[in-house]
Amino acid sequence: MPGIVLVGAQWGDEGKGKITDLIADDFDYVVRYQGGNNAGHTVIHGDKRLALHLIPSGIMYPNITPLIGNGCVIDPRVLIEEMDKLEAENFSTERLLISGNAHLIMPWHLALDAESERRLGNNEIGTTKRGIGPAYQDKAARSGIRIQDLLDEHIFRLKVQTALVEKNEILVKIYNSKPFDANAVCAEYLSYAERIKPHITESSQLLNEVLRENKWVLFEGAQGTLLDLDHGTYPFVTSSSCTAGGAVVGSGVGPTTINKVLGIAKAYITRVGSGPFPTELNDETGLKLSSVGGEVGVTTGRARRCGWYDAVIVKYAAEVNGLTDLCITKLDVLSCLDRIKVCTAYEHEGRRYRTVPGSQSAFHHATPIYEELPGWKTDITACRNYSDLPREAKDYIEFIEDLAGVPVSIIAVGPDRDQTIMRRWRPRS
Repeated sequence: MPGIVLVGAQWGDEGKGKITDLIADDFDYVVRYQGGNNAGHTVIHGDKRLALHLIPSGIMYPNITPLIGNGCVIDPRVLIEEMDKLEAENFSTERLLISGNAHLIMPWHLALDAESERRLGNNEIGTTKRGIGPAYQDKAARSGIRIQDLLDEHIFRLKVQTALVEKNEILVKIYNSKPFDANAVCAEYLSYAERIKPHITESSQLLNEVLRENKWVLFEGAQGTLLDLDHGTYPFVTSSSCTAGGAVVGSGVGPTTINKVLGIAKAYITRVGSGPFPTELNDETGLKLSSVGGEVGVTTGRARRCGWYDAVIVKYAAEVNGLTDLCITKLDVLSCLDRIKVCTAYEHEGRRYRTVPGSQSAFHHATPIYEELPGWKTDITACRNYSDLPREAKDYIEFIEDLAGVPVSIIAVGPDRDQTIMRRWRPRS
């Protein structure tokens, strides 16, 4: 069956939005399967530059149906603001579908997220404070409120009242914060229902039907493999399954529907928020990568931490996700450097690791082992074929390709849609 998963192979911010937008023409549906508005991607469409947080990139194409899957958590206020922004730019949101089983981010989730981070102080996880974690906590505790609950006012009011018995106690007695009024919350959220109602669907049934009809579905992941709740650098992770396995759980299709898994990785590496980062550069080179690469988070506006490409992490991502193809983005940023380093292994307490260590402490204190390659020091943003790249750039691509054990099929050499080399990408082969 024609399903393809697109995932981040690092700590997120790899340029997934651009690549989703680039290859979307091959698909009938684009499905966002996890996360919420804690993720963001910038899409450049003609002369328009749009930052999306919840709505899948395929919204910009009239032939594509974008769908927010059951694995997502949704702040309806943010969703409607994003819909309005797209409509103002003449992009119709009429085709947007939303799984009725996706969970709602409620006002107390945002308050609890912010208060929890404040209480942790210097040990904070570095969340976006968008209420994502607390919403997933309630989902796991079976006390969450779902999109479909907006369609039944009685059930919705009952669930809000029940939730606030506990949440207000926590906010007032533990965090010394203000309680929420159930009637005010219901009035706000039920006002969103009429706008969202036409878009709600039973997504699992729909997706399985269209896959049986041999329509093409792209499952679009948010964040990245090393932020996955199970397989990332726990506890400095997000609260959902960012890996390819999360696509089937977060959309309600079976694993046999997936043909390919495309991993996206920057030609260097970045991370937003707290947590270990073996190849981080706290020097002039790191500042140069940040400046040239424009490394600021789409959602938070926070500066991204920058470091050398980590082949250990990408190899790990290849195995965890079952990558069939790799896309390298922002190769052009490295054009500013005379020499380029690649981390090929870690060392810790006399032991060498060629995969991510199982011990949190070993990963946090790992010393990267580098191999150094020559830079190319020439502008590559006009290259459109692999043969156009300078020999040093091709050597770099082939070196990291060998280390990953996965073919580099797409190479981005600039932010614009056409600044891309389609080297081996054949989605329907």
